[in-house]
Amino acid sequence: MARGVGEDGPHPVDRHVGRRVCEKRISLGYNQSDLGRALGLTFQQIQKYEKGANRISASKLWDIARFFKVDVAYFFQGLNNEQPGVADGAGPSAFEHDFPSTRHTIEIARLAPQLSSRQQKLALDMIREMAGKADTDAA
Repeated sequence: MARGVGEDGPHPVDRHVGRRVCEKRISLGYNQSDLGRALGLTFQQIQKYEKGANRISASKLWDIARFFKVDVAYFFQGLNNEQPGVADGAGPSAFEHDFPSTRHTIEIARLAPQLSSRQQKLALDMIREMAGKADTDAA
């Protein structure tokens, strides 16, 4: 069994931290090879970190935070502080979201604030329609 992988796959915290590394890397315009070179690792190791398949050691997370110029706590943002199962082993933790970030979703989030309020609402309506979600914003 690989480190960080239990019966149901990677531990939720390892997946969350890996996802945050991936989101930050993409938002800063780095690829996995760039980050790997900066840390003395292969891009394959970065892939494993980002998927949560391999746990990131404290020292390596420190190095990643320094490379990205963020506080180490950045990688844990979005974790629910009262997580069932972390202390008692009862089950997975609650997270802010459980979907993969892509270059597209990160770019949409980065560009949206540059739009006027009206344009943001139009874009949101279009995305909701394409996703098959009903309009939940009555305002």
